Amino acid sequence: MSWEANVRKVVPYVPGEQPKIKNIIKLNTNENPYSPSPLVYKAYQETDLDDYRKYPDPTCSELVDSIAEFYGVKKENVFVGVGSDDVLSMAFLTFFNSDKPILFPDITYSFYDVWADLYRIPYRQIPLKDDFTIDPLDYYSENGGIVIANPNAPTGVKMPLSEIEDVIRNNKDVVVIVDEAYVDFGAESALPLIDKYDNLLVVRTYSKSRSLAGLRIGYAFGCEKLIGYLLDAKFSFNSYTMNMPALKLGAAAMKDREYFEKTVAKVVATRENFKASLKELGFEFADSATNFVFARHPGKPGKEIFEYLRANGIIVRRFDKPRISEYLRISIGTDEEMDKLVSVLKEFL
Repeated sequence: MSWEANVRKVVPYVPGEQPKIKNIIKLNTNENPYSPSPLVYKAYQETDLDDYRKYPDPTCSELVDSIAEFYGVKKENVFVGVGSDDVLSMAFLTFFNSDKPILFPDITYSFYDVWADLYRIPYRQIPLKDDFTIDPLDYYSENGGIVIANPNAPTGVKMPLSEIEDVIRNNKDVVVIVDEAYVDFGAESALPLIDKYDNLLVVRTYSKSRSLAGLRIGYAFGCEKLIGYLLDAKFSFNSYTMNMPALKLGAAAMKDREYFEKTVAKVVATRENFKASLKELGFEFADSATNFVFARHPGKPGKEIFEYLRANGIIVRRFDKPRISEYLRISIGTDEEMDKLVSVLKEFL
């Protein structure tokens, strides 16, 4: 018998490319095109490197307190982790522990099925409607938990809060995770519902609207009991998940509401202008409530457009999967970057 018979084998998630090439326009991983808050720079400059010889605070109190204050919740309602991927992974491990399948859309964040496979969680992928929207009725069947990204990725489509609540209300015996990585760019958050439903976990990230993808900070909201179970799992896995720079700089970023709102507004304005340009070029796409647009051109194969853009120094994301292989997910960059993209697309078309 080979030792490989005991290996936990999974097909890993494939992250967006992080090219080493200089002088490219990188629009493939939905990073924020603007720098972090000036308060982050200030906190970085004031960092005492001698502190790094010590372990970081396992309770992450400075970061947790700053998040709780910003959103007007109790610190007992907040959980933090190494990016929202870490938070979601801990949530899968903690809450999806039955023989019933968890439910999530067939077109959504492609890490969900990876975690389910990794933790041996049965799952069922519910097809989105033709317009990439979710029908709440599809989530009324017996299940072991539900995960919904709102707005969804990679489609960019938002789900009305009333429909999100409908799903939660009809699944009170399981945990419902609402992944809000992109919520700041145009959707209504489910955060106000955590006081109403004790089975709701709302997950967020610093990687998009806070311009700190490189620090890996994620967080979640839920009732105190729910967060308590998450903390038990976290401390059974790793007591020191967050490093000192993430704790300190993450807290600083959360204190700068004005900068946060200003940069989000800039991204949204650029997105709307870009959507208008894409329509003029004949592209088709669902209305985006995120910092990207998921578009296809009825007259040109998605792969050809993807390769032409790359040859001209512009990287976007393409998923070679059923139903979406002709689509390109295009992150919103600066106005100058998007103007260049539109110019190259005009040349190609």
